[in-house]
Amino acid sequence: MARVKRLVGTLVVVLLMVATFGAGWLVATLRVGSTVDRASLSELERRFTDQMHGSALVGRFTIAGREDRPALVERYDMSSVEKVGGDQWRFNARIRYGSVDTTLPVVVTMLWAGDTPMITITDLTIPTLGTFTARVFFYGDRYAGTWQHGAVGGHMFGRIEKARS
Repeated sequence: MARVKRLVGTLVVVLLMVATFGAGWLVATLRVGSTVDRASLSELERRFTDQMHGSALVGRFTIAGREDRPALVERYDMSSVEKVGGDQWRFNARIRYGSVDTTLPVVVTMLWAGDTPMITITDLTIPTLGTFTARVFFYGDRYAGTWQHGAVGGHMFGRIEKARS
């Protein structure tokens, strides 16, 4: 009996260690809590974070092969967008499209084409949503791009709107 208790105790300790390691890995991967100091951002990066803070991407998306149907509504409410290091940016967003309505931080690669920021993700797994590939650029008060989710993909486009006070 003592041997079983010791074995169970050891198993619990190992499981706790694995869970702690897993949580630490997830926090590091998502870069939860870490951001680049605002003072070190370029002028373009600062303007982008200011524009996106408290904004919403309000638009539509299409599904390839279903061009005869109207584009569907999508909305991404941004509480904030933060540079977390290198080309990695975290979008803290409420995501709404189709039957999906969820809030979570999404860390993406963002590259710049001159003065135009562009999200570039390839086979990025977003918890609770699935795996996506997308290229989305932002210019002025508009966004547009392409998206792929498994065998389904299409275009997305719309306006960047500041939240109403």
